[in-house]
Amino acid sequence: MFALRYAALLTLVIWVGGLLALGAIAAPSLFDVLAAKQIPESRMLAGALFGEMLRRFHLVSYGAGALLLGTLVLRRVLGPRPRRFGWRAGLATVMLGASAWSGLVVATRIAQLQQEIGVAPSSLPDGDARRVAFGRLHELSTALLLVPLVGGLMLVYWEIKE
Repeated sequence: MFALRYAALLTLVIWVGGLLALGAIAAPSLFDVLAAKQIPESRMLAGALFGEMLRRFHLVSYGAGALLLGTLVLRRVLGPRPRRFGWRAGLATVMLGASAWSGLVVATRIAQLQQEIGVAPSSLPDGDARRVAFGRLHELSTALLLVPLVGGLMLVYWEIKE
């Protein structure tokens, strides 16, 4: 049982830590450094680089969600049943679903829109429909990635408390 709890906690640390590292360190650093170096099309390059990092991290998220759910189910089957099993399993499912929606649906729409635009969306006029659509998709992506972040912190707390 210790090994399953350890695997679940390690999975949460990787998932939550990765989200924090990407959102708080990687993205701002990419955009700031490339802008400071005055590289032509720096926002497009930063967006492309971060988009690829995020695409790869989504794969990590899918694996983490599956592993987390697997450890919960195994612990329930092998006993003793984890406290608040239903809440934990439901939360892990919601976290995985938000990650999948972000990675498979929203990221695809963002990539399509960026390809149609051909320039950094921020270079378009404020009222441009494409810029507005990109902004909404970006906000949706951010909100969806907050779900596993907050949910993961809750699950870490419950795991440590148990």
